[in-house]
Amino acid sequence: MGPALAASLQLAGHRPVAVSGVSDASVRRAAQLLPDVPLVTPAQVMERAELVLLTVPDDALPGLVEGLAETGAVRPGQLLVHTSGRYGAKVLDPALRSGALPLALHPAMTFTGTPVDVQRLAGCSFGVTAPEELRLAAEALVIEMGGEPEWIAEEARPLYHAALALGANHLVTLVAESMELLRTAGVVAPDRMLGPLLGAALDNALRSGDAALTGPVARGDAGTVAAHVTELRKHAPETVPGYLAMARATADRALAHGLLKPELAEDLLGVLADGVPADGTDGTDGTEGDAR
Repeated sequence: MGPALAASLQLAGHRPVAVSGVSDASVRRAAQLLPDVPLVTPAQVMERAELVLLTVPDDALPGLVEGLAETGAVRPGQLLVHTSGRYGAKVLDPALRSGALPLALHPAMTFTGTPVDVQRLAGCSFGVTAPEELRLAAEALVIEMGGEPEWIAEEARPLYHAALALGANHLVTLVAESMELLRTAGVVAPDRMLGPLLGAALDNALRSGDAALTGPVARGDAGTVAAHVTELRKHAPETVPGYLAMARATADRALAHGLLKPELAEDLLGVLADGVPADGTDGTDGTEGDAR
């Protein structure tokens, strides 16, 4: 994320003066996106920069901030920006006591470490948290990177981050599992099959929320769901807990939204409770053919 944000700020007229990276991969990314910027130590970055981007894993951030403050690396008036979704501005308090100006700017985007990341920042929402007196500065930086600032209260940062992880990170797992199962079923190009379907499902969900729910769970087709579970247990047993958990959540939402008829919910919820229909059959009575 760091090189992409720095490259974006460079396009807006800022001048990157130094970059630091630990792993070979981070060094390569910096060389690709910031080819003329010297690679130095974190302390040297702090010495040279008026605006410092701290783009490290969430769990590493508190220790990094404390270490920078304890070693005297932080200068009064220095803008210190972290990009963690989990934390707000308070994680920067050790540096604040040294005179730094704390900003939390989290882009709601996945990063590849390639130049496409800079393009994806255009129109990307940023979760912004900062002291009130720095709010305009924080929002201005986001706008310079082509993003859209979205103010997140300090206490809401963990929930905000959990929501993004639920939607984006788990989506990757679901899609990867779906492609593996399609390959097992003999589909030659699962990505081509899923692309239009998932694109439409995502668009419908963003437009209509729960009203976009379709499929056997929302319809209350307990036999079909049982057949799914039977097949998953045969071919990919590791996916069964996730399937059941997501199906239960889907059933709850479909019931609450009036899509799942209460009279059909009992048998369905029985299947989802233990993976077999309420009548004790294995779900292979011919209902498995309904894949609508």
